[in-house]
Amino acid sequence: MLNVLDMTSETAEDPEIALGEDRSLLIVDDDKPFLTRLARAMESRGFVVDTAESVEDAVARAKAAPPAFAVVDMRLADGNGLDVVAAIREKRKDARTIILTGYGNIATAVTAVKLGAVDYLAKPADADDIFTALTRGSGEKVAPPENPMSADRVRWEHIQRVYEMCDRNVSETARRLNMHRRTLQRILAKRAPR
Repeated sequence: MLNVLDMTSETAEDPEIALGEDRSLLIVDDDKPFLTRLARAMESRGFVVDTAESVEDAVARAKAAPPAFAVVDMRLADGNGLDVVAAIREKRKDARTIILTGYGNIATAVTAVKLGAVDYLAKPADADDIFTALTRGSGEKVAPPENPMSADRVRWEHIQRVYEMCDRNVSETARRLNMHRRTLQRILAKRAPR
């Protein structure tokens, strides 16, 4: 998997073909470092990038100047990214929007597609995955991942997200995960599995 800042010679040529005239891209994520890295990577691929860190800000930007493309995190501090997808779709039917999430499940994927998202990517997704999802034709099939996460890694990522959602409160995280507190402490003390 390439670093979000890497750019191959293939992706350097493709934007001219795949993007068309309107290259406006709205990236919505409340993880500031990720947002900054992804914005830089997408600019290097030919997009004109605007960013937002909240649902409120993103909806306001979408209503003022609806983007041709959007990358929206599912869970934001002030609400749900699906509200942003709906706001973009309301103003611009041809917008190509993808959802990024660490909390993937079938129900939210179906809802995202019904609201107008063209793809649904699980975090961590790199810039090449995101670029491909944004520029893929409607009939093209998605290739299976070359290096999918192991089951242990997926479990560890889920535990970390719940832990962060609970403001790093071990007792609350253990309760929500239906796990013994000491077991959770041992898992949190270990390094991430590969």
